[in-house]
Amino acid sequence: MSSGPVDGSAAPKLPGTPSRRRRRPKPPPTAYNRAVGSTIDLPAGHAAQVFPIGSSTGFIGEAFSMDSLEFMRWAALRYDKDRFILVVLLTLMGSQKPGGLIEATHEDVAKELKYSRPHVGRAFNVLEADGALRKLQRGLYQLNPAASLRGGLREPRQGEKKRSKAGMGDRVEQLDLLREIMEDPDAPEAFRAMAAPGARLTARGDSDEEGEATS
Repeated sequence: MSSGPVDGSAAPKLPGTPSRRRRRPKPPPTAYNRAVGSTIDLPAGHAAQVFPIGSSTGFIGEAFSMDSLEFMRWAALRYDKDRFILVVLLTLMGSQKPGGLIEATHEDVAKELKYSRPHVGRAFNVLEADGALRKLQRGLYQLNPAASLRGGLREPRQGEKKRSKAGMGDRVEQLDLLREIMEDPDAPEAFRAMAAPGARLTARGDSDEEGEATS
C-alpha cells in the first residue's frame, strides 16, 4: 500500500531525478549542412559511393593554398629581424594563381601595401636569394611549390599549348611542378635546392642584405 498527498498536489520530486528540458530547435541550414545534389536512379545491380572531393570552398573567399608548416616556422624565425619581408611573403602567398604564379610587379605590390618600391624590391631579392621565390619574367613570379602552392586549373602561359582534351587548363600537380623545376636548367640554384626531394631549410640567418631591386 502506497501513500501520497490527498489534496491532489503533485508528488514531491525525488533528489537526483533529471528534469525534463525542452529540445532546442535545430539550427537553420547553412552552406555546410544544407542538403544539395540530385537524386540518381541506379540500374539494378549497381551501387554508388559518395565521398568528399579533395578541395574545399569553406575558406574565406573560397581560394586557398597548401603551405609547408616547416617553411612557415622557418620564415618566422629567419625574417624576425626584418619583418617587412614577412609582410611581402604573406602578400605573395595570398596573391597566387594556380601553380603558385604571381602576376605582379614590384610597383603593384608596393601600391597595395602602401610602401616604397625599393622596400618591396629588397624583400623580393631576399626571398629570391633564399629560394622561396623566382622571377620568370617581368611581372611574373612563382613561389616555390615545396613551400606554398595554390592548386586548381593552371592556364598555360604565352607560347604554351593546352594539354587538356576538354580545352580546360591543366590541373596543378605539386610533384610534377617540382620535377619540372629540378629539370629546368634556368631555375635558380637556391630555388632548386628548396624544391629538391627531402630539402632541408637552412638555419636562422640574417636577411638584411641590400640588393638591387628589379621587377
